[in-house]
Amino acid sequence: MTAFPSLAPHESLELHEALNFKTLCLAKSKLMQGLVFDQELKALMQKDVEQSAQAIAELQTVYAKAPFQAPVPPNRPTPIVGEGGSV
Repeated sequence: MTAFPSLAPHESLELHEALNFKTLCLAKSKLMQGLVFDQELKALMQKDVEQSAQAIAELQTVYAKAPFQAPVPPNRPTPIVGEGGSV
């Protein structure tokens, strides 16, 4: 299979939607951890946060091949950063 240098426009759009979805899932899991008292559930949510952060990093590398990228607004919400600078 030949590797293409960039993505088709519809692929870029779908990738952008997946990246937005994973980012929202990450934020929701991170926020909900503060409301959970069960340690097993909290550990499961932490695992979800770590896996989502990894998925976002992988999606961003693919997104770099998109033929166009939406500009990042200067007043975008900032992610919640934990110890050591992790999201």
